[in-house]
Amino acid sequence: MAPTTTVHPGACPLDCPDTCVWQLTVTDGRAVALRGDKDHPFTRGALCGKVNRYLDAVNGPDRLTEPLVRVGPKGAGPVAYRPASWDEALDRVAVGLRAGIDRHGPQSILPYYFAGTMGFVQGWTMGPRLFAHLGASRLRTTICTAAARAALGSLYGGSVGFEPESIVDAKLIVLWGANLLSTNLHHWPFVREAQARGAYVVTIDPLRTDTAARSDEHVAPLPGTDAALALGLMRHVRDLGAADREWLAAHTVGWARLEARLDEWPVERAAAECGLDVDVVRRLGERIATTRPTAIRVGLGVQRHAGAGQAIRAICALPLLTGDFRHPGGGALCTTSGHHTIDPGRVITPPDMPAPPARSINMSRLAAALSGEADPPVTSLVVFNANPAATAPDQTRVLAGLRRADLFTVVLEQRWTDTCDYADVVLPATMQPEHLDLQTSYGHHYATLNLPAVSPPGQSLPNTEIFRRIAAALGLDHPRLRDSDEELARQLLDGSGISYEELAKSTYVRATGVEVGSAPYAAGGFPTRDGRARLYDPQLTAQGVDPLVGYTPPAEAADPQLARRFPLALISPAGRFFMNSTFASLPWHRDRTGPPRIHLHPDDAAARRLTDGDLARVHNDRGAFLATVAVDDATRPGLAFTYKAYWARLSPGGSTVNAVTGVRDTDLGGGPTFHDTRVQVEAAGPGQSG
Repeated sequence: MAPTTTVHPGACPLDCPDTCVWQLTVTDGRAVALRGDKDHPFTRGALCGKVNRYLDAVNGPDRLTEPLVRVGPKGAGPVAYRPASWDEALDRVAVGLRAGIDRHGPQSILPYYFAGTMGFVQGWTMGPRLFAHLGASRLRTTICTAAARAALGSLYGGSVGFEPESIVDAKLIVLWGANLLSTNLHHWPFVREAQARGAYVVTIDPLRTDTAARSDEHVAPLPGTDAALALGLMRHVRDLGAADREWLAAHTVGWARLEARLDEWPVERAAAECGLDVDVVRRLGERIATTRPTAIRVGLGVQRHAGAGQAIRAICALPLLTGDFRHPGGGALCTTSGHHTIDPGRVITPPDMPAPPARSINMSRLAAALSGEADPPVTSLVVFNANPAATAPDQTRVLAGLRRADLFTVVLEQRWTDTCDYADVVLPATMQPEHLDLQTSYGHHYATLNLPAVSPPGQSLPNTEIFRRIAAALGLDHPRLRDSDEELARQLLDGSGISYEELAKSTYVRATGVEVGSAPYAAGGFPTRDGRARLYDPQLTAQGVDPLVGYTPPAEAADPQLARRFPLALISPAGRFFMNSTFASLPWHRDRTGPPRIHLHPDDAAARRLTDGDLARVHNDRGAFLATVAVDDATRPGLAFTYKAYWARLSPGGSTVNAVTGVRDTDLGGGPTFHDTRVQVEAAGPGQSG
């Protein structure tokens, strides 16, 4: 019999602004090929280097296909587990959760989840709904964009900006902390098109990334000093007479206050704070002053330090000063999320389902929550779409918390991860070709419906079905805990202006009212109460934050006393072939990425008598990890970097960069400060471990 081959449209589920639409080829029930949809306006037929090999993950021999229960010590790995039936596993889950409730109440349960899938149905509906109904602790999902959301909400009234495809109309493009070739690949062709039309492209990044190397100019400030640079640029623009005072008066609040502050920020001060030559700052200020439209694309790495909120506010205030929002392709863009109208909050807690009030716990403070900060204590942890043992800061304390004998942990996963090592019950979850999901994007304006195209392996189930079964095992019988995936998708779409039928027919639709080639804020109309952008926001005072756009220095990176003990500032950017920790166990992706490396400027390597390929120990007071030295002038003296997302269990010494990152909140939003870390690097001794 001839093989049966079909092609199914769908959406990439991963934590990336591109949210690609793909075409999945299925032969005799097996996914055999994957390519980008050539007709999609943003995907344009291409997938990134990570997702080109996504089927390695889908069809991998390491997929979890049956429930597992722990019979050995925590942290011992898969050998400490045995297979179980779904009935036995669910009974264990119910008994474990009920035991915690009986001792400390439902708030002792903490669901821990994030963007292992960005899909609303599998990530942000039934699991959070179940725990809200139960009265469990609410999770503040801060680990990625919390500082940016808070800053953009303060400045613009929401996470909004210029229309991303319209960047082709810009004459000057500033990629600020945005390594598009690694983290936003599908925006790069639009930048290249603008460049072909004559646009000048500047990358502002402490590192000479692939994107910086392909730009017309690279500006490399010290990490965490972005707001100082933005203030210096604004001062120079104003001094050149290029402030659009008419537009500022009509569409902003607080310009007079900010102008007075700019008197304190001559380019000389900004350059000194940022570790830049003053002429570099002056020339860039002149370009911004004389070039309309200028587009500033802000990356998420900018918000990984203590002054992150002020940094995002200051950067995104710059195009308010120049009036660039008047023009198609002009203004600033960090994330498009605020343009999308789908709101999972009202689906998580529908009006006809009781959801008792409960405390919230900041996911970026998991180490603290598991080691005494939470009262009542967290005695049950349910992890899905996340791998906190690898990705949460202060890894040493996170792992100690996960080892607690009194902590009952359930993990929903597709393959064995670091976090599974500490679970009491591991439940096998499906992947994107095997379930229904609904995707929007934080980098473009399209929504996509993903329908199942292949059968799940073994006994694996969608997250939604697992949570329906957990609810039943707990004896919870509210009908909203039995809603099907299609019903959840329809609830998400209700009021969005998008119909389920439309998506089922066309797979993707333009999901916002912002059109390509438009200037959505040319006449103001920001999503603030009065439509004006807020350069001065008095509501920030209650949060202990300066209400006026300004500069908050990084904490560790700018600490001279700490620098004497730990002289290297450390940042941990995203790599080209890992998507957070999703692909870090797959052979092809690991081979392309290589082992954990610590990149040092030649001067810093020589001072430590380290050469390329040496094994080094990177450490501070919180912990240490081992990495191979890479002598690399992509960084600057005093700044080291290593790529994030390696798994501890697959790393030398059993720890990763998060062994040295700390639990500290950003000034706005309560986000993590991964790029605000100081370390020392030294040769690893014989037998030395992290």
